[in-house]
Amino acid sequence: MSGDELSQDGMEPAETPHSDREQGRLEHWLERGNERQFREQMTAGTRLLQERKPQEALPLLKRAYEIHPADSDAALNLASAYILLGHYKLAVPVLETALQLAPAHARLWINLGAAYLGNPVLASDEQQIKAIGAFQRALQSDPFAPSAAYNIGLIHLDRGDKAKAIAAFKLAARSDPGDLDAQRLLKQLENR
Repeated sequence: MSGDELSQDGMEPAETPHSDREQGRLEHWLERGNERQFREQMTAGTRLLQERKPQEALPLLKRAYEIHPADSDAALNLASAYILLGHYKLAVPVLETALQLAPAHARLWINLGAAYLGNPVLASDEQQIKAIGAFQRALQSDPFAPSAAYNIGLIHLDRGDKAKAIAAFKLAARSDPGDLDAQRLLKQLENR
């Protein structure tokens, strides 16, 4: 009897141990294919992001994220492509979902801050406050989170809050002594 034969009532295919094994093999084969495709899409998409080609990276990173939506690196890379393309609102739900699974992931918080802020020149008061909150969460997760304190300083500078900008740039310069922009802005503000 093959797996295609009908059961005694004539309504459904008869189940056999042979068909269960075949189903298991098929599922394993599909899973391996998805894993291979995930790795290929992530590798190629990440490379394109590093080459500053977010438009080319986007479809690859979307597919990787569809395969593994719980993978924080897939979410981070997809959101990075959206941010680089100026699609800030598309990045927000990807990052917020990823942070539910990895709430201490500083890079996710940094990118969420950038997504909340959007275009800094056009950012509203609400966007700035949400961005500051996300950057602060990044610093809570990692006191040396790259660019988090610097971005907080820039927002406070735009808001005209010199004291908070100075404090943020001091933190940025202390956490990353190679951050020449933070040091330059700090000196400018302290000399005013």
